[in-house]
Amino acid sequence: MSATGLKGWLAERVPIPPEMLRKPLKEELPTHLKTWLWAFGGTPLLFFFIQVATGILLTFYYVPYPLHAYESVRQITFSLRFGWFVRGIHQAASQLMFVAVLMHMIRVFATRAFRPPRELTWVFGVSLFLVTLGFAFTGYSLVYDQLSYWATTVGTNMISEVPLLGRPLLYLMRGGPDVNPNTLSRLYDFHIGVMPTLFVMLIAAHIALVRLHGVAPLEGDPDRKTYSFFPDHVLREAAVGLVLLLAIVVYVVLSPPGLGAKADPNLTPAHIRPEWYFFPSYRWLKMVPVQVGLWSSVAFVLSMLFWPWIDAGLERVAPGKKLGVMIGTAGWLFTLCLLVWEALS
Repeated sequence: MSATGLKGWLAERVPIPPEMLRKPLKEELPTHLKTWLWAFGGTPLLFFFIQVATGILLTFYYVPYPLHAYESVRQITFSLRFGWFVRGIHQAASQLMFVAVLMHMIRVFATRAFRPPRELTWVFGVSLFLVTLGFAFTGYSLVYDQLSYWATTVGTNMISEVPLLGRPLLYLMRGGPDVNPNTLSRLYDFHIGVMPTLFVMLIAAHIALVRLHGVAPLEGDPDRKTYSFFPDHVLREAAVGLVLLLAIVVYVVLSPPGLGAKADPNLTPAHIRPEWYFFPSYRWLKMVPVQVGLWSSVAFVLSMLFWPWIDAGLERVAPGKKLGVMIGTAGWLFTLCLLVWEALS
C-alpha cells in the first residue's frame, strides 16, 4: 500500500478533519515566550513520561511486600543488568520533575498569568504540584531502607494531625492505626495507580484550558507580536528537553543510586528527615507547635490554590499597589529560607 493509499485508508476509518489537527499547531504565542527561561512549560510532562517508562520497567522486578521489598530494590540496583541505570533515571527525573513544576508555578506567579479568565488553569497547576509531592512521598517510601521506612512513619504520623481529615487519611494510607505489612502495598498502589491517574486527569484539564484561553500576555506589555507554536516553540521545548535528558544521564552515570541499611522497625535512626523537597514543611513544624504548624500549612496550601481570587481581592483593597505580588513573593522567599535552613542544619 502506498503512502497516499494508507493516508486515505486512515482518513476513511478515523474521520478527523485535518484542520482539527492543524489548528493547535498553528497557535500564535506571545513573543516573550521566545526567551529560553520560558521554554520549560513542557518539561514536567516530559519528566512524567520518563517516570512512567522507567517505573513500568521497575515494576517487573519490584516486590511491594515488607519481606521482599528491600531485597528486590537491592537486586535491581546491584544485580540486574542496567537496573541501577533505570532506577537512577527514575529518581533523577522525579527530582527534576518537582523542580520543573515549581519553576513553572513561580514563572506564572511572577507574570500574574493567573488573572481572569485563567484562574482554573492556576488551580489545576497547583493541584499538579501537590500530586507531584504525593508521587515523591509514596515513591521514596517504597525503597524500604531505614531512612525511607522511618521517614514514612514520621510523615504518616504528621498526616494524622491534619485538621478534620487526619485520622481517615492515616487509616487510608497505612491500612490501620500503625505502620504494618499493608502500608507498603497501599503506598505502592497510590504510587503506581492513584497518583498517575490524578496527574493525567489534571494535566489534561490544565493543557485544555491553556489551549482554550491561549498563553497570557505579559502584564502591561505593549508588544503584541506573536510567533508560531509549531515549529518554533516546539523545537525550543525539544532542545531544552534533550539537554535536561542528557544532564540526567550524565548525573546517573557519575552518581549511581545507592541503598541504605534494611528497614528495622525496632531500631530508630539517630537522624530522620524527609527528602529535600519537604524541608520547608519539616523545618516549620520543628519551629512551632504541631497544631499551629499543621493549621498554618493547610492555610498556606489553600492560599496557593485560591491565590487568583486573593490577589484580586488585594487589588481591590489597594489598586495599583500590587500587594498580592509583594505578599506572595514574601511567602516564596520565606519558604526558600526554610529549605536552605534545614539543608544546612
